[in-house]
Amino acid sequence: MLVTQDNLNALAWDKMDDLIPVVVQHAVSGKILMQGYMNPQAAIKTLETSTVTFYSRSKQRLWTKGESSGHTLDLVELSADCDQDCLIALAHPNGPTCHLGTPSCWQQGATPGMTFIGELEQVLAGRKQASPDSSYTASLYAKGIKRIAQKVGEEGVETALAATVADLEELKNESADLLYHLIVLLQASGLQLADVIELLKQRHQGKT
Repeated sequence: MLVTQDNLNALAWDKMDDLIPVVVQHAVSGKILMQGYMNPQAAIKTLETSTVTFYSRSKQRLWTKGESSGHTLDLVELSADCDQDCLIALAHPNGPTCHLGTPSCWQQGATPGMTFIGELEQVLAGRKQASPDSSYTASLYAKGIKRIAQKVGEEGVETALAATVADLEELKNESADLLYHLIVLLQASGLQLADVIELLKQRHQGKT
């Protein structure tokens, strides 16, 4: 259920004395960032300000993430599970989320492949304004869309050739190069993978 100010009362506040656990998830990469609790007032403030706010059990008050550090969480969407007793907050983090200075409060464990792709896209996006001498990615952006598009074409051909001769290791290598350059091309064009994924979703649902 998408949570709005109009349906807040439908949440199961009575199960935990007006507290509901909230998992914060990166809106682009899908990475789990942190977990906290909201009471009705925290949920209202979150929806009103579009900045994730919790109820701090230690401080015994509303606590907006980043109120001291500046590392706030910009809300994209707040949703409840089927029992209305747990929330997911999709958000864009402004800096590291964990108080230890890391992106996530979960430091261990493997990163799912699609989550890594989202993280990679953010890294590549951050190099658009960097000095061309600082990295290969920055030098590509400096050369412009025509050169980037040319690289996508070259990598596409090399990927197809690797598949044709059944060289699986080369196919993996060329596919990685192709995906990397495609992300750079999308970024240089003012687009994101999310735009492509949304189109694929629409096609899957028969809307296009």
